[in-house]
Amino acid sequence: MFIFIADAFAQAQNAAQGAQGDGSGGGSLLKGFLVPMLAMIVIFYFILIRPQQKKEKERKKLLDEIQKGDKVITVGGMYGVVMSVKPEENRVVLKIGDNTKVEFAKSAIQSKIS
Repeated sequence: MFIFIADAFAQAQNAAQGAQGDGSGGGSLLKGFLVPMLAMIVIFYFILIRPQQKKEKERKKLLDEIQKGDKVITVGGMYGVVMSVKPEENRVVLKIGDNTKVEFAKSAIQSKIS
């Protein structure tokens, strides 16, 4: 039993001497926390943020290139043909039936159909 107490006392003294030392213990703690945190931020950027920005850029390009005659699908799932584009109002008129034309916000277009 005495051996365990002596070992614990020796470890406590070594820890106390390390804390009173040249202050390098705090630096290793900072490196031990800062480096993995920065690595996680970089990983999140390349896995989550960058692909989302790229996708949004492609969507903006798609909406800017919409013209009369394009077949599109809206976010709500409605298929139609673009009859006219009103760029100043950010709207498009879609023909969804023989005599049916509906006006949509340009942002409601999900994709073009081949």
